[in-house]
Amino acid sequence: MKLGILGGSFNPVHLGHLFLADKALSTLKLDRIVFVPAYLSPFKIPSEGTENNANDRIAMLSAAVAGDSRYAIDDCEIRREGVSYTIDTLEDIITRYLPTGKPSLIIGDDLACDFPKWHDSEKILQLAAIVIGRRIGSSSDVYPFPHTFIDGEVMDISSQTVRQKIIEGSNWSSLVPPAARDIIIDRRLYGYNDVVPSEDCTCSIIMRIETEARETLSTTRFLHSRNTALLAQDLCRRFGFDPMAGYLAGIAHDLGKQLDVKQMLKLAKSDGMPISALEKDKPNLLHGRAAAVLLKERFCIHNNNILEAVAVHTSGSENMDALAKIIYIADKVEVSRNIDPALRKICYEDNSNPDELDNILFAVLSKTISKLQSRKLDLSEETLKLLKKMEERNN
Repeated sequence: MKLGILGGSFNPVHLGHLFLADKALSTLKLDRIVFVPAYLSPFKIPSEGTENNANDRIAMLSAAVAGDSRYAIDDCEIRREGVSYTIDTLEDIITRYLPTGKPSLIIGDDLACDFPKWHDSEKILQLAAIVIGRRIGSSSDVYPFPHTFIDGEVMDISSQTVRQKIIEGSNWSSLVPPAARDIIIDRRLYGYNDVVPSEDCTCSIIMRIETEARETLSTTRFLHSRNTALLAQDLCRRFGFDPMAGYLAGIAHDLGKQLDVKQMLKLAKSDGMPISALEKDKPNLLHGRAAAVLLKERFCIHNNNILEAVAVHTSGSENMDALAKIIYIADKVEVSRNIDPALRKICYEDNSNPDELDNILFAVLSKTISKLQSRKLDLSEETLKLLKKMEERNN
């Protein structure tokens, strides 16, 4: 097996690490790269505290490469504790992994200049092929030892930059693999604080909810949910509302759809609202309310507008706010639905007058009720109240 070794603090792992590893695999035709998180790196000052969060760093790294057999993670330096020298790790890896030929020791150009000063650097050269990843914008230095450059420049991202952005509350989510980002948020690492939800936090929550929908719903139902989210986002932009709230409510609106009747009833009852005779007879009508409870309990969503939009998307409500109207419309009109194209077309007109949202809702509601009546299905009391209110508005 042709092996590469990539060490570092990974505090946290970021896209630059993965980009470098991927480039090394393809450029050097490696079979596998072993990530080796440091317990305490000789290149980093102790105040960074890498020795205090080994479990977190391994969790983030493991999440970042989950399911990718090209990557292994070895905790030899963490188990060894203290400062580990590269030569010790290299000898250990070679003994256990039995690579074909010399393993490739991958280092960044920020460390390459000092390589001759590394502990036992001459022996390292005997045991490994040095591979240098050049960061974007770095100079093309000449190094006084045998080496190979990665074919192409790698992202100029540092873990320190990521940590600083988290502390400052500025945008950092695009620098970190999504699965690692979730761990940072869940464990509140690096001073992360979501008292005031940031865009990073919202994006991460949406990703978690979308993953839940993808893993629990049928493929057809999940694609419907995603189409609903996209149309809701478009409508929110058109009418001047938060697009991310629209997407979140849209992707989550059917989370309760795959629950069994017992679970659905239990969740719906916990929202404190009465269950109608029609809902008792057809408990699937409660899947919106069940989804809203799941959002609140499992994903800590406390935005009442989002929760209400999800809860009432099936039957509607006479007191629906703008977001609830948008989710109701998007659920009925998204692209996988077999509907009159003219009904979908009005969702994409340029008119952003707030009254136009009610016009769209009335058109969609009328078509939905007509379809239900043609199938001789009962209408809920909430649907009838909403219809009456919309008819009064249009008279």
